[in-house]
Amino acid sequence: MSDSIKASLGRRIKTLRRENGLTQAKLALMINVEQSYLSKLELGSRNPSLSMLSKIADAFGITLSELFIFLKLILLLLIISHP
Repeated sequence: MSDSIKASLGRRIKTLRRENGLTQAKLALMINVEQSYLSKLELGSRNPSLSMLSKIADAFGITLSELFIFLKLILLLLIISHP
């Protein structure tokens, strides 16, 4: 996973966590990881497994596709800006 995608994913997780009124500690408990690992995910410095991404999506009650919606937007912007 590229650094920019990891950073974007981290921002997405942080946004969803805040929108759901969760602390890092609470979400970490829900997905069975250390809070420090979740913090690194949100900072974009960890490369999560598909299993971990699935746990995160489940914790928010969304699909993996919905978790990665930002990628679709980035690709759309690239297509529009480079016809």
